Amino acid sequence: MWYQVSGVFVTFEGGEGSGKTTQLKLLANHLRVLGNEVVETRDPGGTTIGKEIRTLLLSPESAPMSVAAELLLYEASRAQLVREVLAPALARGAIVLCDRFIDSTLAYQGFGRGLDLNLIRQLNQLATEGLTPDLTVLLDLDPAIGLLRSGRSSSAESSSQDRIEAEPLHFHQRVREGYLALARAEPDRIRVIDAGLSMAVIETAVLDEFTRLTRSRSTVHG
Repeated sequence: MWYQVSGVFVTFEGGEGSGKTTQLKLLANHLRVLGNEVVETRDPGGTTIGKEIRTLLLSPESAPMSVAAELLLYEASRAQLVREVLAPALARGAIVLCDRFIDSTLAYQGFGRGLDLNLIRQLNQLATEGLTPDLTVLLDLDPAIGLLRSGRSSSAESSSQDRIEAEPLHFHQRVREGYLALARAEPDRIRVIDAGLSMAVIETAVLDEFTRLTRSRSTVHG
């Protein structure tokens, strides 16, 4: 038995090196095999404008960048992504899987940078036109482990790091704490999975969460 679903919006969140991009692709492949239209995208990015903004945001050459400029660039990329990619795909019934979305901004710019959470929520509302994920998969991992996974040495910064990865460990610890606080506030939407588990175990857990979400609204086959 399997479920064919449509018009579902799932986001993947987590700190650096948490494996969210890998798990997004695994879920996308699984859903396509079952006959679903799946749109994979990322935030920032996903559009021509978004790709340019992503380069500005992540390039080490953009440092130092004011926290206000950083926040507004993220929101600008998101607004374009919603209008150009997300809303049309959901309207035609596709399953949309997005690598980061509104919760990243709350975690990184809110808890990480210390910007006002209510202000960020207002800007998120403006940029998304009210679009909220049906499910958010939060892959939780100790930031020290995640940074090592993403290529950061324990003694020095790697020249291949992007501007956000290069932030000190205590910044990434605040981001993790922020993510977990968001999950406690919205446990039905934000589902926490231990990113320290094996890839196969995480893949199964992600699929279970997706099935939990979609079972009641799906067409049953088999």
